[in-house]
Amino acid sequence: MTNTQTRKADHLRICLEDDVQFHKLNNGFDRYRFDHVCLPELDFEEVDITTRFLNKTLNAPILISSMTGGTEQAKKINCRLAIAAEKYGLAMGVGSQRIAVENPDTAHTFAVRSLAPNAMLFANLGAVQLNYTYGLEQCLKVVDILKADALILHLTPLQECIQPNGDTKFKGLLAKIKQLCQQIDVPVIAKEVGNGISAKMAAKLIEAGVDAIDVAGAGGTSWAKVESERAENNLQRRLGKTFADWGISTADCLVDIKGQYPDLPLIASGGLRDGMEVAKAIALGADLAGLAFPFLQAASESESALDEFIELLIAEIKTVMFCTGNKNIFELKRSQSLIKIRI
Repeated sequence: MTNTQTRKADHLRICLEDDVQFHKLNNGFDRYRFDHVCLPELDFEEVDITTRFLNKTLNAPILISSMTGGTEQAKKINCRLAIAAEKYGLAMGVGSQRIAVENPDTAHTFAVRSLAPNAMLFANLGAVQLNYTYGLEQCLKVVDILKADALILHLTPLQECIQPNGDTKFKGLLAKIKQLCQQIDVPVIAKEVGNGISAKMAAKLIEAGVDAIDVAGAGGTSWAKVESERAENNLQRRLGKTFADWGISTADCLVDIKGQYPDLPLIASGGLRDGMEVAKAIALGADLAGLAFPFLQAASESESALDEFIELLIAEIKTVMFCTGNKNIFELKRSQSLIKIRI
């Protein structure tokens, strides 16, 4: 196994076996509740959760967020997730494909298009790699491996600070992102990895030309904690613990960005765990809601566990919409169904 493959395997094991969730900071959705409608004036069968994102129709506003690739275990998980994405008409991202660029023999662990011919698939690279010799060629390569509908550029400043031998050269990166957006022929999605994107930073990314943003806020898996578990020395271990709850909650990112950029295609991820929170994210203005850890748990267990989880998610979203009197996603987004409460 290469160093990168070992890191990928470590990430999977730690996320599944260790407590690496945020504890002090949550995703922020507990500050909102839905206003119950006792007479919704519609039949449950009428509830329609189809939606469009970047000009593609999805059966539900759900993204199987980017998680893994590069190892045989990761391939098994990606294959299960891709089959489910196709079956239920969901969007899916894969984990960072840098390993596939460095070691083409691992590309097959990401190549799931044959299992999901109609699903919306997102390729994925760390944006900082654009400061480490990567450019249009490498980005096109990872898009081609997946025959992807869009490319995610993930932003990882905190993780890189804690990760052994992390890539921390972020200076001038925005200009590189802008250049790539002008050159590449698929949409580009800017994504954090669990610490959030503020409205101020969204403005810079929009100016650079990204087509959509995944806020990936705080409240779910803490990559500072993950890297702390992998630490090679006491400094890294303690640094990871210090920054275990660092970031902007998902709900706050979503509200702030949507308030300033109402027409921006927006994904809400970061600590979402059920269909109720998916519905809250949509009501706050997200176009898609992304979940990672719950999908990882289910996919690691079995195909049937994954199906059960997705069917529960869909039932939860539809139940929220029925009990708030919203027939479709368009209505839910524009309703006043969600109320902010004091905690």
